[in-house]
Amino acid sequence: MPPMIESDPFRLEEALASLAETPRVLSSLLGNLPDSWLHFQEDPEAWSPHTVLVHFVHNERSNWIPRARVVLSQEAVRKFPPFQQLPAEGKLMEAGVPELLAEFTRLRQESLSFIGSQHLGPAQLAREAEHPSLGTVKLANLLATWVVHDFNHLHQIVKTLAKRYQVSVGPWRQYLGILDL
Repeated sequence: MPPMIESDPFRLEEALASLAETPRVLSSLLGNLPDSWLHFQEDPEAWSPHTVLVHFVHNERSNWIPRARVVLSQEAVRKFPPFQQLPAEGKLMEAGVPELLAEFTRLRQESLSFIGSQHLGPAQLAREAEHPSLGTVKLANLLATWVVHDFNHLHQIVKTLAKRYQVSVGPWRQYLGILDL
């Protein structure tokens, strides 16, 4: 059995570089797909790639930077407000993929500019706030989670897209582990 690989410590520069790539990856994955692929759900409760993209935009507006501002604030008590995974039904949920990709790209650039403008060092990355269900978290935890959140949902999109051809692959299915996820 190979030795277990330990994860590296959080590195802000690497995290920001990864976060900067997500809009391009999403554009490449989703930018030219037909609606039948963009709205495919592997089961009735699962999110389609379109819904995941809405979630990305909503998070960029309401989650990462608002929470970073809470952690970086000078308030004596720093608490995150509760967060809804998707926005209320409406304009954002009905937007097309080109509009969502453009909005996400713009918002992500603004988010990364804000983080860059804060000149974060070890003291700021160690600052804490209270999450409504997780308890005390550090800014470094929030930023690392942002990166992993992107990868998690990119994985979700790719898995959903693969499942469009779950039956069509025929006997090769046994070699395609993604279809079992």
